[in-house]
Formats: sequence, structure tokens, C-alpha cells
Amino acid sequence: MQKSIGIIGGMGALATCDLFKKIIDMTDAKSDQEHIHIYVDCNTNIPDRTKAILQGGKDPVPEMVRSGVRLQSMGADVLVMPCNTAHYFYDKITPFFDIPLLNMLKETAKEIKKRKIRKIGLLATDGTIQSGVYHKALTDIGIDLVIPSPMQQTSVMDIIYNGVKASNRNININEFYGAIDKLFEKGAEVLILGCTELPVAFKMFHIDRPAIDPTSVLAAAAIRFVDMPLLNRL
Repeated sequence: MQKSIGIIGGMGALATCDLFKKIIDMTDAKSDQEHIHIYVDCNTNIPDRTKAILQGGKDPVPEMVRSGVRLQSMGADVLVMPCNTAHYFYDKITPFFDIPLLNMLKETAKEIKKRKIRKIGLLATDGTIQSGVYHKALTDIGIDLVIPSPMQQTSVMDIIYNGVKASNRNININEFYGAIDKLFEKGAEVLILGCTELPVAFKMFHIDRPAIDPTSVLAAAAIRFVDMPLLNRL
């Protein structure tokens, strides 16, 4: 019996679609029947993770757990969560599941180490940066991390929230380019697109900069987990 994947989605909706599409695109399948059975719960009731971490906003854990349990009951053999910031709550939600939840941050750290990158620039939400979840994952394996200044970080949040989440293609992204350039000036060899809206933004705004996409890394890890053939598209 072929194993199946459950996507805890809705964080946000486009990021959920992006992971779903990447799993399909990266699976070496020749017909509909050779593709992976995927369950998706695009749970837009999950509260904002950055607000919960930094501003005392509503706790997202109960809704994240509901999604995971729902997907497990539908028949998923493994769970994935296309939201970097949500992994701040990883240890709080996994005890409620009887199946594995792949860790996007740890999978990304392994990919960075495999590529022998020594210094990397992090583009992410305020919640991901200030919680230090990527800092820990990378410093544990000896990789230096550089982040935008507080002023430059404003442009990162702008493209995430006012660009992708708002489906707005008309925002000015010049300041975002400035934030990227500063990370390379600080010695970054490549960027981590550490918010699942950022791979969408790079495509939406035709941004061409060397980057590692954790959504693609997670898609590859999920495909490997269910023992399906993987097309090498990382």
C-alpha cells in the first residue's frame, strides 16, 4: 500500500498550494496513479504565528493540532507543515500525533550542510527571526547566519504580508532588493527563503538571487519518506 502525505496548511493559502505543487512536480511519476496520495487541510483558522510569538496573540497550537489529527484520521502516514514560523511550536504539537511531522528547519539545515555553505542570509518573518529557531538549527551544525537590520526587516515583512498574503503585485520591492543586497555585503553566500511566502514572492516578482527554498527541501523530504522516486529539482 502506497504511503500518503498530510499537509497542515493555511499558513498561508498560497504557501500551501506551493508545497502541494512542488511535491507533484518533484515526484518522478508517469501517470496519475503513480503520484502520491496527498491530504490537504488548508486551515485558515490557524491564528498568525508571528503575532502569537511576539505580541501575545491567539495561540495557534489548538488549530494546528486539530489539522494534524484530522489528516492523521484521514489516512496520512506523515505530516508536513509549510510554515517556517509555525515550527516554533513544533515540540508542543508533535505529542498529539501518532505519525511523524517532518521538521522543515532541520531538513533545510541538513541541505545547507550538504552544500558546504558556511555563511547564509536569512529572510523570514519577525517571529522566525526573533524566536531564533533558524539560528539554533544552523549554529548547531556550525553555519553562520546573517539577518537584515530592523529597518531592512520591515521590507521583508512588507513583501510577505502586503505582497503575497494580500495577493498584491503592485507593491514597491526596491527596499526588499536593498535588504537582500545588504545580506550579501555581510558575507552571505546564499539566502534562506525562511518564510513559505518568500518562494512565492520570488516567483511573483521575478527575483533572481541565489537562494535555498525550504518548501522544496520539505517537498523532497516528504517524497523520500513515502518511498517514492524523486526528481532532483532542489
